[in-house]
Amino acid sequence: MSSEQEQESIRCLVAKVGLDGHDRGAHVIARAFRDAGFEVIYSGLHKAPEEIVQATVQEDVDVLGISILSGAHDTLVPKIMDGLEEYGAKEDTLVLAGGVIPDEDRAELEAQGVSAIFGPGTSIEETIEFVRENAPER
Repeated sequence: MSSEQEQESIRCLVAKVGLDGHDRGAHVIARAFRDAGFEVIYSGLHKAPEEIVQATVQEDVDVLGISILSGAHDTLVPKIMDGLEEYGAKEDTLVLAGGVIPDEDRAELEAQGVSAIFGPGTSIEETIEFVRENAPER
């Protein structure tokens, strides 16, 4: 399989968790991922952690991108990580978080299994390159 075919086979779920209604960034990253050749599924707004876990497992995604701006990342992201672990999907899924996440909260999210956190001002190219380099091979 060529490198280009491998990139095209990366399946991503871009998810909005909780009551956060700000979805412009999620739409921008979903489109950028699609334009980069990734398969993209968008969760829609106001999803519970359990719904995101179910979609991750059912859609067999390689990458879960959690977009969160509500400030509830310290509560909602751990619930997602626990759910992924319960289904045995935590090790096979590259989990990313994007949004306004304070520096002091990043280490805890990373300790729970979030591979990278992309804040405001992160270039789309940087995010795409990270996914290409770190998405699990299936």
